[in-house]
Amino acid sequence: MSVQRDSQLDMFAKPSPQVTKASPVVAKARAPSRRPPLEPAARSDEDMARTLEESGNYRILRKLTARPIASVRRPEFSRLGVILDTETTGLNHRNDEIIEIGAVAFTFDDDGAIGDIVGIYGGLQQPSRPIPPEITRLTGITDAMVEGQVIDMRSLSALIEPADLIIAHNAGFDRPFCEAFSRIFAGKAWACSVSEIDWSARGFEGTKLGYLVGQAGYFHEGHRAVDDCHALLEILDRQQGEGESPFAELYRASQRSRIRIFAEHSPFEMKDHLKARGYRWSDGSDGRLKSWWIEVGEDDLGDELSYLRSEIYRWREADPPTVRLTAFDRFKL
Repeated sequence: MSVQRDSQLDMFAKPSPQVTKASPVVAKARAPSRRPPLEPAARSDEDMARTLEESGNYRILRKLTARPIASVRRPEFSRLGVILDTETTGLNHRNDEIIEIGAVAFTFDDDGAIGDIVGIYGGLQQPSRPIPPEITRLTGITDAMVEGQVIDMRSLSALIEPADLIIAHNAGFDRPFCEAFSRIFAGKAWACSVSEIDWSARGFEGTKLGYLVGQAGYFHEGHRAVDDCHALLEILDRQQGEGESPFAELYRASQRSRIRIFAEHSPFEMKDHLKARGYRWSDGSDGRLKSWWIEVGEDDLGDELSYLRSEIYRWREADPPTVRLTAFDRFKL
C-alpha cells in the first residue's frame, strides 16, 4: 500500500528541491507577422447588381420606389393627369362594387413629358356583401380590412375634378365602375394604357402591369390600388433611346378620335371571321347595339367598311352604323 501511495503524485505536497541543468539556448527564427488580409472595399447594392448584370448570367429586378409629392409645382408642367386603379368585388360594374380606389396625380406638359407627383389618394370601402374569397386571394383585401371603411370623396374629388386626363390600365374596366360609383368621373377624358400604347413595338410581349414592370427590370407590391398606380407611372415615364416615352404616346393617342363600327345584322356564319379580325360581341345589355363591333382610327375607316361590304355582308350598299369617339366618350358604360 505504501508503494502505491509513494508512486502517486501528491498534489498537495511541498515541492522538493531539484537540480536543474542548463539548457542550450536555441535561437528561433521570427515568424513573419501575419497581418489580417485587406477586406475589399464596401460595394453598394447597385454596384453588385451591375456586376451580376454585366456577367450576362443574371437578370436583376429592382424594387420600384414611389416618388414623393413635390413641395412646389413646376409651372412648365401645366397639365394634370391622374393615374387611377380600382379593386372590386368582381367584374360586373352593375352587380359588383368598388372596395378600393387608388389615385396618383401628376403634372405633365403639352409634349407628354411627366413632371411631378402633386397628390396621392388611397382608400377602402366596405361593400354591401362579403368579399368573395377569390378576390381576397388576388388583392389581399379582407372583410376585416374594409369593415367600417368609406372612401373619402372630398379627398378623391380634389384630385379628379381638376384632372385633364385620367389614365387607367384597362380603362374599359375601371371607367364603368368609377362612373357607377360617383358622378365626379362623368365627363372626364380617359386614356387606357393597355390599348392605346403599342407595347409590342417597345419590346414587351404582354400588356399586364406585372409583366410590364418585370420586363422593365423592376418589381413592386402588386394588386393594391395605390401601389399599382405608382408602378404604372414609372413604366409610363420610362425613356428608351431617342424615342418618345410611353406616356407621350398615350397622350397623343388620347387626343385622336376613334370610330366604332357596329357590324349590325351581320350573317351568323361570319362570326368567326369577325372575331379573328378583332371584333368584339355586344349583347346589348349595356345600351349599345346588339352586334359585333370594332374601333378603328379615322384613317382606317374606309378600309374597314370596304372589308365589311365585300367579305361579311357581300353587299356593296351595306351601311353599318358608326359612332365617333373621343377620350371623353371612350371606355364608358
